[in-house]
Amino acid sequence: MPLPRQSYASVQVVLTCSSLADSVRFLTSELGFQVRMIMPAEDPTVAVLSTPDCVLRLEQIGAGAGRSVPARLQVLSDLDALPTGAPRVLEGPDGLSVEVAALHPPLIVPEATQEFVLTRCGATSDWHSGRADMLYRDLIPSRLGGRFTASHILIPTLGPVRDYVHYHRVRFQMIYCRNGWVRVSYEDQGEPITLRAGDCVLQPPEIRHRVLESSEGLEVIEISCPAAHETWSDPCMTLPTGRNLPEREFNGQRFVCNVAAKAHWKACRFPGFEERDTGIGEATNGLAGARVLRSCEGAVPERRSGAPGNAHAGEFAFYFVLSGTTVLESTALGAHQLSPGDSCVLPARTDFAIRPTAGLELLEVTLPAELPSA
Repeated sequence: MPLPRQSYASVQVVLTCSSLADSVRFLTSELGFQVRMIMPAEDPTVAVLSTPDCVLRLEQIGAGAGRSVPARLQVLSDLDALPTGAPRVLEGPDGLSVEVAALHPPLIVPEATQEFVLTRCGATSDWHSGRADMLYRDLIPSRLGGRFTASHILIPTLGPVRDYVHYHRVRFQMIYCRNGWVRVSYEDQGEPITLRAGDCVLQPPEIRHRVLESSEGLEVIEISCPAAHETWSDPCMTLPTGRNLPEREFNGQRFVCNVAAKAHWKACRFPGFEERDTGIGEATNGLAGARVLRSCEGAVPERRSGAPGNAHAGEFAFYFVLSGTTVLESTALGAHQLSPGDSCVLPARTDFAIRPTAGLELLEVTLPAELPSA
């Protein structure tokens, strides 16, 4: 049975390559292709590029895999609207393969694995190039089964950033500015905003945005779910849009820009700490939360005996040391000294305690916003 022409929206050619960066550079500089999508942002292995007459999907297979994988065509379609019995794969002459793929595939969020992840702030070799010439340091190498990614992102030089209007197909994504400043424009959120150290934004799913410029040595922490997600360009949108709609929802979430200078501190559930909430819990309807914790003035580091407590029954609990040093204690995980730039993921149903030492500040990100006790 042939595939009816009216049942598909477009066709793209799928090519494999040993170096995605080299192939993208060649196609954009020599043939005028524009990047439409990359994935994942921190270390791209898939890209969609286009001209007015052609759409290419590049898939990196690695230098050692050779170049024997043949090109194939993807027909993008609304799969639910296909006629009964319509083929999903067509085989043409000379090994030509045509596959029918979803025009708007559902967002896939893998099941999470619960594991302890401790990442040290190490040498400069830990950094690698990602999207828009930004440097990335991977804070969750295991991706927790593909459900979460956390990146420490660095822009070394002062000035404009080679970014474009884009959006991310995600369930959750937030940015915390650790050092320096960055100017960003967001869809329907008024004029561009400047994030400074301590400020935080919730980027709702598919909100269009563009990084404009940054200070020298800008550092941000970015946390996303799922780990592997598509980043699409939107060449049809100009930012700013001229509108300021703070109550607008994007896939059920509102944009939040939390300014550290206006923060209110309150008591924390951890003894010896206080916290400031970023408003992400309310803006995501409880899906996720982010707080900055700091040791109370005069708090005495407590050496505990027996089970430290604080076990949670949530999906995700992430901690990044912003300043100071401390000790993470757990009867199951042992004791671990933590210094600035170190981070950890604490698995569910595992006891732990964090010592409230002088000058200590931590970024805490959790799903859900309010972690249930184990």
